[in-house]
Amino acid sequence: MAEVHDKLTTSSLQDRLQHRFAQLHLLELALTHRSFSSQHNERLEFLGDSVLNLAVSRMLYLALSDQPEGDLSRVRANLVKQDTLHRLAVDMGLTGMIRLGEGEMRSGGQQRPSILADALEAVIGAVFLDAGYQAAESLVLRLFEKVAISPTMTAAAKDPKTELQEWLQGRRMQLPIYRVVGTTGAAHQQIFDVECEIVELKQTQRGIGNSRRSGEQSAATAMLQWLQEQPS
Repeated sequence: MAEVHDKLTTSSLQDRLQHRFAQLHLLELALTHRSFSSQHNERLEFLGDSVLNLAVSRMLYLALSDQPEGDLSRVRANLVKQDTLHRLAVDMGLTGMIRLGEGEMRSGGQQRPSILADALEAVIGAVFLDAGYQAAESLVLRLFEKVAISPTMTAAAKDPKTELQEWLQGRRMQLPIYRVVGTTGAAHQQIFDVECEIVELKQTQRGIGNSRRSGEQSAATAMLQWLQEQPS
């Protein structure tokens, strides 16, 4: 903890973020994995995910003014997916900054894409709590300023969550609800059991993954398979 705290107090990460924290404990929490402490970054990750999606949505609305909603959704899915966030986290210098338990550290957690992507979302959430939406949106725009945004990104394959969302939107249904219904395994090797619910259809499906994000994708895949099996 002291090593990471020293890094934070040197202001190097805050300089890269271009944000000075009034509440430094929020940044420390954003960089704390659940394997390290019962006080960890998953709630901040949840908040940061929502802020990220809103900021990216506005950015695309302005940048791709001629594109329909479906194309904007696919471009956004490419920008907020784990691979993209992992690269941005590495560029931001989060590798080596995250507090991990010994087991997670030994298994290479400092370089694990899911951990780095989740930490970046948690940092966005921390900035939002520390200084409000405008500061968090400015951070998101700085993160993506070197990422080429174009309608051609819509050609990328859709992930299951995006595909399910578009299927529901096309039928004017509510977006799916995802819930973590259970976790198993050691703290540094947890398996997440996630439920996906479509309220209008009174249907739930479940999936598992080694992160909340991958569990949601697995549950969305199960829901899509169920939908395909139903009579039209």
